[in-house]
Order: sequence, then structure tokens, then C-alpha cells
Amino acid sequence: MRRVIGCNATYGVGGIGQHLAHMVEESRAAGVLGGYLVPEGKPGDAQAQSVSSPWWMRYVHACPPIRWSPSWRNHLSNEAYDRALAAALPADGTAYMGFVGKSLRTFRAAQSAGYDRLELVAANSHIDNVAAQHERAATQTGIRDTWLNASQQRKTRAEYDAADAIYVHSEYVRQSFLDAGFPASKLIRTHLQPAPRFQPPEARPDDKSFHVVYVGRLDATKGLPLLIDAFAQWPHPNAHLTLVGGWATPVMRRYMQAALRADPRITVAPGDPLPTLHTADVFVHPSFEDGFGYAPAEALACGVPVIATEDTGMAESITDGANGYVVPTGDTDALIERLDAVATHPLATTASLWPEQATHPVPAVN
Repeated sequence: MRRVIGCNATYGVGGIGQHLAHMVEESRAAGVLGGYLVPEGKPGDAQAQSVSSPWWMRYVHACPPIRWSPSWRNHLSNEAYDRALAAALPADGTAYMGFVGKSLRTFRAAQSAGYDRLELVAANSHIDNVAAQHERAATQTGIRDTWLNASQQRKTRAEYDAADAIYVHSEYVRQSFLDAGFPASKLIRTHLQPAPRFQPPEARPDDKSFHVVYVGRLDATKGLPLLIDAFAQWPHPNAHLTLVGGWATPVMRRYMQAALRADPRITVAPGDPLPTLHTADVFVHPSFEDGFGYAPAEALACGVPVIATEDTGMAESITDGANGYVVPTGDTDALIERLDAVATHPLATTASLWPEQATHPVPAVN
């Protein structure tokens, strides 16, 4: 088999970029990598082919109302890059692997070119579950900032139907497809790992403060309003909350600005999360839906206990009371209770809390 992989993320950058890198390296190790098409590949990698998004997308993104809609910006970016991938697809592959929401056009091009296998990487749970969880987030928080719209939902369902195999990377994702009626035989389980650079510090600060950290997009679908509400109600006298990330909508900007004015203990610090993780006592991931969750996995690797929701894929790597806690999604009281538990019985260490797992290579399917 000669597998060609396509994705609109830079190799190793961000959650999707890390997921892409994992699939590329597992395919390379299995001896089936025929090349990968990306905006920017691994430096010096002869198997990386650069494919740029159409130049006109920057103008589309700047046009109201698209500029204020995360869902339309996301969908149109995926659609434009899917078309670019379809035009750049090599003719000598036998299997094409793409990511959900950005593969339907390339699937059709691969079939026309004689590829005999179409593979899909499900970065999130089944798209209908994502839609339901994002709607739940909007209802509970009053902020609607989903990256998903009906057009992308329809396209993703068509990709599911066209794919010969769907790669899932957590039991949460796998079960969502089983619940939607997909046969287990169509699902292939992979196991993601945090990047090696995420290691515990030699020593943690002893400044008598309790440092709570969140890393990721600052939006409602990630549960940020719940975390901020929980933190505001939590009576710990020396607690500080650091949010590593940025917002994408005017509504979330206004919400965050108001939250920062109301509570000086909260700090927004975008950039590399590693230095912040090295000062953390606990990491909170209150997301309404995450297929995996690289940020909380990276926190565990840095020796930081994690409080995560049950709708986060990497929650399967948390053992309650040992390296963190899993809480019901959308439950502010549960967040407060577990913050109390970690503050009372500290779990942060100078050793990794990420469980060692066996390597499960991407199968070299005949």
C-alpha cells in the first residue's frame, strides 16, 4: 500500500498538526507512507509536499458576516483546502488518508485517479454528537461560538459514508460512532501521545499560591464560562487562574474582558504553555466536547493533575484521585468540589502523570 495523507494543518503545530504528525510517523514506520500534502511539512522531509490554501481565502475571511462567524470561517477554509488537495493529489497512491471536514473533494479525486482505499481521521467524536454538545454549551452559557455549521455537518457525514475506514483515537470517539450505528469493523483505534518536550520541571515554585491553569481556545464550547464561574465561587484565598489562549468572537472578547475586570486573580497569557504548566498545581479542562485533548495530556506529562470532563477523549487516561479527576460535563459544582480536593490533597509532582501506553502503529492495510 502507498498511503498519501492530506491535511490543512502545519506538521506538529496545534492539536490537528500534532495529530497529523502522529499519523505521518506511524505510516512512515509501517513502511506505507507515500507522501503527505500540507501547508508546511516536517523540516527537511522529502516526503512532504507543500500545498497552499487559495490566495483569495484571506479576502473571504475579511468579509462580513463571515469574519464574525467561526463556523463559516472554518467550513470555507476546509472546503477551499480540500479543493486544493484534490488538485495536487499524486497519481501514484493507492490509499488516501484525510481529516474530517476537509476530505470529500479529495476522496472523489482519489477515486478518479484509481486509489482503491479511502481513509478518514476523526479528530472529534461523531459530528452529530459534536453538534449536540456545542448546542448544549450555547444553551448553558448563553454564548454561541461553535466552529460547526449545518453545511460542514452534511459534508462530514458524506465523508463518513465514503470512507473505507475511520481512524478513532479515544474510546469516547469510538463509542460515539458505535452509538451512531457504525460497525466496529469500520473503526480503527489509534493512540495519541503528548509531544516529548512536555516534561516535568526539576522543581515547582513554593510561593504559597495555588495555580490553576487552562490551555486552549477561550470559547464556550471549551467550557470557559463554567471554569470562570467555578473559580469565582471558589473561596481558596491564594488561588490564581491562568488562561493560555485567545478568543475568536466579539461576544467572547467582551465576556473575557468583563471577567478580567471582575476578578484580578485571572490572567490571560497566550503563547507557549510549557512555562505556565511548570508552575501549575492543577489543570482544568471543562470542555463540552474534545475527541482527545492534547492540552490536558501535555499537563499530565508535565506532572500536573488534570480535572477534565467526561466528554474529553483523554479522560480515559485519568485515574480519579491519582492523577486528577473526571467530572460530569457542564457541572460547575463538580469543578469546585474537585478543585477543593486537589488543593487539600496536592497531586502535582516532578514526575510525569501521563500513563505509559503501548505503541499501536497505524495498520499497514493490504
